[in-house]
Amino acid sequence: MVPLISRRWFGKAICAFAVLAGTHRTGLAGESTAKESSPNPDTRPIVYPGTKRDAVVETHFGVSVPDPYRWLEGDPRTDMEVAAWIDSQQGFTTNYLSDLPGRDVFRRSLASTFDYVRVGIPQKSGGRYFFTRRAGDQNQPVLVMRDGAGQERILIDPARCSKDGTAAFVEWRASRDGARVAYAVQDGGSDWRTIHVLDVTTGKPTSDVVQWARFTQIAWANDGSGFYYSRYPDPGPGVADAAGLINHAVYFHRIGTPQAEDTLFFATPSKPGRLNSAGLTADGRYAIIYSTDDLVHADVSVVDLERRDQPPRVLIENAADRWSAIGNVGTKLLLMATKGAERSKIVSVDLAASKSMFIDLVPEQDSHLTGAYIAGDRILAIYFVDAKSEIRRFRLDGSPDGVVDLPGTGMVRAVFGELENPEAFVVYASFNQPDTVYRYDVETGQLGAWVETEIDADLTSITVEQRFFRSKDGTRVPMFIARRKGTVGPVPTLLTGYGAFGSSMPPGYSAMLTPWILQGGAVAIVNIRGGGEYGAAWHEAGRGLNKQNSFDDMISAAEYLRVSKMAPPDGVAIYGDSAGGLMVGAVVNQRPDLFAAALPSVGVMDMLRFDKFTGGALWLGEYGNPEREADFRNLLAFSPYHNVRAGKPYPAILVTTADADNRVVPAHSFKYLAALQAADLGPRPRLLRVDTGAGHGTGKPTIKVIEEAADMLAFAARWTGLKLP
Repeated sequence: MVPLISRRWFGKAICAFAVLAGTHRTGLAGESTAKESSPNPDTRPIVYPGTKRDAVVETHFGVSVPDPYRWLEGDPRTDMEVAAWIDSQQGFTTNYLSDLPGRDVFRRSLASTFDYVRVGIPQKSGGRYFFTRRAGDQNQPVLVMRDGAGQERILIDPARCSKDGTAAFVEWRASRDGARVAYAVQDGGSDWRTIHVLDVTTGKPTSDVVQWARFTQIAWANDGSGFYYSRYPDPGPGVADAAGLINHAVYFHRIGTPQAEDTLFFATPSKPGRLNSAGLTADGRYAIIYSTDDLVHADVSVVDLERRDQPPRVLIENAADRWSAIGNVGTKLLLMATKGAERSKIVSVDLAASKSMFIDLVPEQDSHLTGAYIAGDRILAIYFVDAKSEIRRFRLDGSPDGVVDLPGTGMVRAVFGELENPEAFVVYASFNQPDTVYRYDVETGQLGAWVETEIDADLTSITVEQRFFRSKDGTRVPMFIARRKGTVGPVPTLLTGYGAFGSSMPPGYSAMLTPWILQGGAVAIVNIRGGGEYGAAWHEAGRGLNKQNSFDDMISAAEYLRVSKMAPPDGVAIYGDSAGGLMVGAVVNQRPDLFAAALPSVGVMDMLRFDKFTGGALWLGEYGNPEREADFRNLLAFSPYHNVRAGKPYPAILVTTADADNRVVPAHSFKYLAALQAADLGPRPRLLRVDTGAGHGTGKPTIKVIEEAADMLAFAARWTGLKLP
């Protein structure tokens, strides 16, 4: 058992912050007063740093809504009051976390679970293989080229770009002839990208530099003359990262020319809030353009690059369904579609015909189709069978042709293949196997590891089982539970889920969560509604006005763990990030009694103002519009910031965010944490951890990931009673 919080910590905290705090501030739904009473560390009220409370109240549809911590939306780079508040909270949290002995245990374990070579899926261009590789001790992956003789050369190493490891290359693509690589650099976790071009033969960068790219693909023209990408207009100096974003457009950059000469390829000026992106078919003939308001439904247009005199041809417009292109066979374009098939199907359309006629090629199956790729003369289609991956083969005419024999029960993260090339690649992972690249021969059906993955952790000791439980309304919900082999009886359990944007959570490897299992705990991943595990209907059931179903599923999962004696009564910690952070905040407000600890990370916590910052308006289709009355009342009912309720014992809560997160701005976490600390929620701590030089997660240095994960796991272990050596 980890020792209780030491008296030494309380002495440090009170000495450091008594002048600032004195009394707790009034919360949104109640207030409490800090008093020095019992010396028992589990019952003695914690004196938090003081937080100013303003008298901001707005009335929406006859409802008065206080927003006393709106001032925390200020940019800490220019708002000294917000910066000082963050510093005081960060110091307070550091003092607390430094006394958790489990940090060192988890830090060592995390070092081992991260200590393996991660190889990304290869792209074959001009007879060369291009792929990312990241050793366990590297903060960022490097880009590697392997020639036909098997000789390798590192092309891009982000470690040379920054001393603190916060620079990363993210999107990248080699030209079709393999002569150049265009790659986007992300710095400090920001969503902004700068695109550079590398000459593969010389290993030197060209003069090409493209700025203000964001939410972009990189698509090379077939002749290598340039590439298509997406960007916003130059925001200009002094524009905060939290500002709203409009006029996203697709441009073409010609190699050897300045960005000022880039050609506008596609834009939606009548709908300035849209995201627009373009990709090319494998033969380079067709540009496929997606235009979306909500990150789920997209209009689809096609440009025949052999007939540039014609405007984009709109294939799908104002779609209530979901469409995505797979590739082409001559003039026939293959797409995945949910129209008339909630679990998705594959259709084809002849682009040579004057009228777009969609023909079912692979009808809807018994499981959810999540991805499809053309490889050789076959279609490799990935299906979720009760949230587990399966690859089914189809001929190009849509007739079934068997399945790919995968290594076990897990998930397929990616597939790469091309028409008429029998060599394909598959990235596979499971709870007890890190991401591994397999080479697949379409003609023979042989699947073998392209790179053997070795890891300095005993993953063979982990066992995985799938269970099902009934949610509040009777819906059958799946859950994966991973524990050490031979585990008997209830053990402290980390419960996690996501449930938004149709994103699924299959049983893949997590270097962050595996140490919890290796130390004797259990990890439970719940496939709640709002995800895409069972198709569009599963997503719709947890979206918009149905969002409460997502929270009911998580609550029922926690109840199941206790009733089935998988977890002890006070031994469940709940974790989630981004939309999963929203889920944690909402569920804890509704059923605080179910959890010993909560770990909401980079969460969307103010559901009445999420659309005011950066790309938040893109989430209106997922969550609802606060300016519509029905949506407003629904959002207000579960918004974590607005529903902190005093008078009930809450779990221990560690809120984590990052100062450079310009996707879910950290103000969400700041305001939520302030509301938690202000309310009388019992003696357990409510703390804020702010990572510096980091964003929403992409490109985060390994060392920062490990440090944050060690703090989170040690905090959860302290309050769930996980015994550590």
